Amino acid sequence: MRGALMRPVALCAAALIAGSALGQQKYELSDTDEWTLVDSVDPSTPAGLLATARKALAAGENKRAANLATDWIKRYPRDPFLADAYLLRGNALQARGEYFKALFDYEFVARAYPASEAFVTVIQRELQIGVEYARGMKRLWLGMRILNADDVAEELLIRVQERMPGSRLAEKAAIELADHYFRKREMRLAVEMYSIFLENHPSSDQVSKARRRLIYAELATFKGPPFDASGLHEARARLNELIALEPAAAERIGADALLVRIDESDAQKLLVTARWYLTTGDPIAGELIIRRMVTRYPRTVATADALRLMRNVISLLPPSVLTEAPNYAALQRALLGSGPGGIAEP
Repeated sequence: MRGALMRPVALCAAALIAGSALGQQKYELSDTDEWTLVDSVDPSTPAGLLATARKALAAGENKRAANLATDWIKRYPRDPFLADAYLLRGNALQARGEYFKALFDYEFVARAYPASEAFVTVIQRELQIGVEYARGMKRLWLGMRILNADDVAEELLIRVQERMPGSRLAEKAAIELADHYFRKREMRLAVEMYSIFLENHPSSDQVSKARRRLIYAELATFKGPPFDASGLHEARARLNELIALEPAAAERIGADALLVRIDESDAQKLLVTARWYLTTGDPIAGELIIRRMVTRYPRTVATADALRLMRNVISLLPPSVLTEAPNYAALQRALLGSGPGGIAEP
């Protein structure tokens, strides 16, 4: 029974091997379960010469394989197997550690032969090299790996997504590029890439990690109270989404504490804005900002500081504003307690 099940699998594998060898040799499985050579290609033909180069690569003779492939490309520039020759040379160069040189051959196949069988393979190779560069591998220069390759990595990972959208290769490229930006602390790019990943690959097993890192990246884009706070607002929305979709993951990252941190940071930004209005002689606008603070973030340190400011602002406000304002005296007693210098009851 096991032999009967394994026989079709072996036949399929043999067919793949034969195809990848460009017809170098053909085998059949005999009745005694032995592989028998039934045909071979003339080694003097283009297919035979390319098969020789492939044998050299399989034997670990990478330099010889690259040289043979180069000679073949020069002799047969219009042969139907040209894409395979470039792929073979690229593989030989990659095996020698010459990743950047290999990319030229892979790119030739990707651009000139997008409908060939080699197309998916060269995209896989470019993804492999892009991942290595993104994770810190340097480019060769004078025999030493000293050149930064971040720009090459980013370009490769973007190209993979453009050329094979929706595929597993595109999914891998997207998360690797997002992680690359995250490691490099390029948080705005990380936010953009994690958002693209979640939109394009909602069923990926990396979705949970992408959601968490997107929150951290959004938070990191906030540079302080004087600056734009859109990252805080986006992080709050993403946190609430994580709490709803993955409560266990939200608890592990301390979602409640992060929400408190976001509220405090946003309140601090409002406090900076209120102080600016007050210093420019616009107490009405300043009071409006403080009113927003006590409504949105009543339990923050920033709101407590704002209520202390109101001790000197109340007397500057017209009656029309005071009638619509909250009871700042009561709010101050609730948050700060009663004491000298408090706000008088209206």
